[in-house]
Amino acid sequence: MEMIEIEDPVNVYGELLESCSLDPMTGFLRDGCCNTNEQDVGSHTVCIQVTGDFLEFSRFRGNDLSTPMPEFGFPGLRPGDRWCLCAARWLEAEEQGMAPKIYLKRTHIKAIDIIPMALLKQYAVDLN
Repeated sequence: MEMIEIEDPVNVYGELLESCSLDPMTGFLRDGCCNTNEQDVGSHTVCIQVTGDFLEFSRFRGNDLSTPMPEFGFPGLRPGDRWCLCAARWLEAEEQGMAPKIYLKRTHIKAIDIIPMALLKQYAVDLN
């Protein structure tokens, strides 16, 4: 059995990455965390709080996240859910004024390769 290499599970603070969501199960690796690896070309590293506006934006951009797809074990997202989102898609939403809030302790450190930390902090739900 082939082992899947993953990046260290570290959040944007350099601490242990916290789980984003187990219901619905999220993450590129479907482990509940915004973990990433070399196969994750979309960098699904940003843990968001889903909003209706963001779901509409994403559907308009060609990624319908609200419609269930049982064949892929995907229940469809609803406002209030947490989800590991592609860092570039979040940045695109932010540029259009549609960015959802972010959980920094649940967001992988790799997200700051794409999104500046100062911008992530502006949208943080869990900023102390």
